[in-house]
Amino acid sequence: METFRVISPGSFTTVQDRGRYSFIDRGVPPSGALDLFATSIANLLVGNPVDAAVLEITMMGPALEVLGEADVALAGADMAVTVNQIAAPMWQTLQVKKGDVIRIRQAKSGCRACLAVTGGIDVPVVMGSRATCVKAKIGGLEGRVLRKDDVLGRIPGKPLEKPRTLPADFISVYPPDIVLRAVAGPQEEAFRSGLQTFFGSIYEVTPEADRMGYRLQGPPVHHDGGFPQSIISEPTVPGNVQLPADGQPIILLVEQTTGGYTKIATVISTDLPKIAQALPGNRVRFQRVTLAEAHGFYRKQALLLRQIEAQLSTNR
Repeated sequence: METFRVISPGSFTTVQDRGRYSFIDRGVPPSGALDLFATSIANLLVGNPVDAAVLEITMMGPALEVLGEADVALAGADMAVTVNQIAAPMWQTLQVKKGDVIRIRQAKSGCRACLAVTGGIDVPVVMGSRATCVKAKIGGLEGRVLRKDDVLGRIPGKPLEKPRTLPADFISVYPPDIVLRAVAGPQEEAFRSGLQTFFGSIYEVTPEADRMGYRLQGPPVHHDGGFPQSIISEPTVPGNVQLPADGQPIILLVEQTTGGYTKIATVISTDLPKIAQALPGNRVRFQRVTLAEAHGFYRKQALLLRQIEAQLSTNR
């Protein structure tokens, strides 16, 4: 079902879902949406399962001509959205029809938003996922960002009888000062004298920030004597914080599979959207938590999503 024609693509717009996680041992990164909470909410607002494919929008959004009746919802970074030049709300279902034009402007706070549509964006499934990895040129729409005049389809689905609105208490905000909860390790023994510096300092997000990872700048943390500057390359996971020779942290995200830098800590999964929404110049502080606490935060967020889904589903 044809659903959008791209009038203008925005700065970096791709098709994403929750990613592909069964092929890391073959060098295939997970990819997928960087802000899984916002992606889940956008999907729930249009009546989709949380793993339906969406458009992930970075900084500046696209302009899209609607090719058929559907529900859409925009969640994530604060981006002004209009339908036929009339302002429309985020975090709410928008009912659109053939000929409508959706325009999504530059982010005012945060970095990334996601646009969900009834049924989900329909592109070929590659290794179990529709997610785009631009560096590997796989998934999404021909493994690339959107271009002018691209036509996107959607999986068949019935629009809702009435719009859904996310209660204001659940809407995410993206302040310039960010606290990231992190578990020490897996190579924290190489930084016994530097852990206090790492967890007690404020770092700044540099312009070297993309879907592969975020480089930070601040008080350097160096290896203890007797530990090498690098290790034999090993698998990495989103959230790993690498420390190269200059002592400046790199937070890995979803488009890397291995690395040879030692890792002082790992940002917990529920906090990854915070760094994915960060802009250059934003300030980051790491807060140490235990693995048990991290599991608790994960369960708490999973419960929250179930409660939101139940609440929204009463609006059919």
